[in-house]
Amino acid sequence: MAAPRRTQEERSAAMRVRLLDATIDCLVEYGYAGTTTTRVADRAGVTRGAQVHHFPTKTDLVTSAIRHLAARRTEVAMAEIDRLKASADPVGDALQLLWEMHQGPVFSATVELWVASRTDAELRAQMAVVEPIATSSLVEFGKALLPDHSAHPEFLHAVYTAMDVVRGILIASWATRDQSELEARWERGRRHLILLFEALMQPTPSH
Repeated sequence: MAAPRRTQEERSAAMRVRLLDATIDCLVEYGYAGTTTTRVADRAGVTRGAQVHHFPTKTDLVTSAIRHLAARRTEVAMAEIDRLKASADPVGDALQLLWEMHQGPVFSATVELWVASRTDAELRAQMAVVEPIATSSLVEFGKALLPDHSAHPEFLHAVYTAMDVVRGILIASWATRDQSELEARWERGRRHLILLFEALMQPTPSH
């Protein structure tokens, strides 16, 4: 039996995903300056006109790609919630998951945009909108994992600090490319982050 034909809406959605995935590939391979709309359309296997229809400008294209991947990253994290809640070390394992989620092309592409936005006002304005969306998704993950502690006044700060530690270590590692040093620095950072979360998870003394 033949598979049902896709609707126009489904075909359009699939084309958008191809363009967004191609954009990430180009950002990683060529950097922001080398990521042109023509190059993205060629890699996605769509016409230039189709690309412009979905994403009129390069800025639209690259920021939509980061938003798309942030949503995908959130789905991956949320799928691990039950496993982490049942873990003997939910905080340590969640931090390790956060570290693993920042590996590979997604983070590299994001950093390309952070750097480019320093001198590109239009891109900076778009990233100012996209970045909080990506960050809030990880905050929601933390709240879902530790609901009894999410109201603590330091909880959000602890989550933001964890993200800053992960990102800082990864960016610094690009200078050396030493995997063993990278892992050692992360293990040290993870130990201190665990202490931070354990401190805010302590019962509040009653008066």
